[in-house]
Amino acid sequence: MTKTNQYSNSQPIYIMPEDTKQTTGKDAQRNNIAAAKAVAQAVRTTLGPKGMDKMIVDSMGGVVVTNDGVTILKEMQIEHPAAKMVVEIAKTQEDTVGDGTTTAVVLAGELMKKAEELLDQNIHPTVLARGYRLAEKEAQKILNELAENLSLEDQELLLNIAITAMTGKGAETNKEVLAQLVVEAVKGIVVRSGDVEDGSGVDSVGGISVNLDNIKVETQVGKSVEKSKLISGLVLDKERAHPEMPKKVESAKVALLDSSLEIRNTEIDAKIQITDPNQLNAFLQQEENSLREMVDKVKESGATVLFCQKGIDDLAQHFLAKSGILALRRVKKSDMELLALATGAKVVSNWKELEEKDLGFAGFVEEKKVADEEMIFVENCENRKVVTLLIRGGTEHVAEEIKRAVEDALGDLATALKDGKVVAGAGAVEIELAQKLRVYARTLCGREQLAVQAFAEAMETIPRTLAENAGLDPIDVLTKLRAGHDVVIGDSEVNSKKWLGINVFTGDVMDAWRVGVIEPLKIKTQALSSAVEVAEMILRIDDVILGSSGGSGQHTPHGM
Repeated sequence: MTKTNQYSNSQPIYIMPEDTKQTTGKDAQRNNIAAAKAVAQAVRTTLGPKGMDKMIVDSMGGVVVTNDGVTILKEMQIEHPAAKMVVEIAKTQEDTVGDGTTTAVVLAGELMKKAEELLDQNIHPTVLARGYRLAEKEAQKILNELAENLSLEDQELLLNIAITAMTGKGAETNKEVLAQLVVEAVKGIVVRSGDVEDGSGVDSVGGISVNLDNIKVETQVGKSVEKSKLISGLVLDKERAHPEMPKKVESAKVALLDSSLEIRNTEIDAKIQITDPNQLNAFLQQEENSLREMVDKVKESGATVLFCQKGIDDLAQHFLAKSGILALRRVKKSDMELLALATGAKVVSNWKELEEKDLGFAGFVEEKKVADEEMIFVENCENRKVVTLLIRGGTEHVAEEIKRAVEDALGDLATALKDGKVVAGAGAVEIELAQKLRVYARTLCGREQLAVQAFAEAMETIPRTLAENAGLDPIDVLTKLRAGHDVVIGDSEVNSKKWLGINVFTGDVMDAWRVGVIEPLKIKTQALSSAVEVAEMILRIDDVILGSSGGSGQHTPHGM
């Protein structure tokens, strides 16, 4: 009689809830890589001067038309966990640099695609990750060697950076006009080392700090883009609280209040019982006296303009108008902070504590009609390091897309000035990197060499994508670019050939630096580091566990 193993008929052991899903090994890797590639594919066609736009319609019917990578990915509401990690690249790029989000995501997608090919050749994921890390370190070194210096006096370079940022976006037709405004705006808020500190706390690199929070971008529908203008001061999309208030106040003494000028309700349930008409009159009179006291306190401080973050009672509005005070209510907190910075006023939390020393100064505060809406202009302020870009557009969607392009240009300029380093675009720097990384790969032993070669090939996805989006043959374009950059060491033309890029309008090779296609170095370095970090993290995942939605949270072992 054959003895049966006591464990042969045992039931399976579950250590997680029954509806938990688990994917392991190569299946997990392939799923994650496929998700990363899908995210890159979603924004790939938006890259470059001939990139296309995406229309995203949300569940409420709201429409966004844009080719800004981070905006597209945010609006898509991506759920896959690995895909979310790639979306984080775009968000980090946006927060750190302000532009280059599509470049970063496309590069990450290509790194994952190349990794998949090597995984099929049984290259271990950790070897791949180590090779990518070596390639990224070498690439950062090469980039810093390639970069050219930039100073605040290089007006032409600054304009070219802004124009490059807006090329291929909704602002392209008026990019020269907008670039001039953007450069003036950034120059207007630059703080050099040795200047009076603006209190922004922004780190200064190379003696220059730029706090983009000091530039407010306001959109207004109704006129063409070329009517956009730069205002030295602030523009608020608000109107006077009362029509009898003055429309313009010169040499304005500005008060900022973040409490309401209203009769406060009691914090507990209260009941007021009135048994006589005289008591009602007395009650109403007391309310009026309280509101008058608030207005008198504002008047006593010497304020001629009041910005209130909360509400102002109708009767208080009347008293303020009688006193000749221009008041605005429900001003956004961000605007209050900018007003404080611009005018030198202090934001006061209690109207009883408002004093003359808390007031700020503005040359004039005026209500003007822009298109069909009233707007408040606060100009000639005490601190001139606050400006407003008033962007015009024919429709709301046009104005919003132009605003996004302008914000990209602002981010590029601020980053370039803080770092003081720029490179040429048009795929030139990526091809140069790829050529030098192939040389570097030959110095390595072991399988890491394959990963570095894959990294070099991945760099070429940027000029390849630029060519594809322009309707050009990517193989012909890459062949021309490689030939142009393949210069013998010691050749006298090495320096001039390093900036050879693709002219997407003609399909020819051009000197991107001479043509004026300039980008901040930080766009490239940040995109590289973010893409490699995420690629490395995804490659090291070999097990995906999707938790139970209805589990108790106590995953104790149990049998069935």
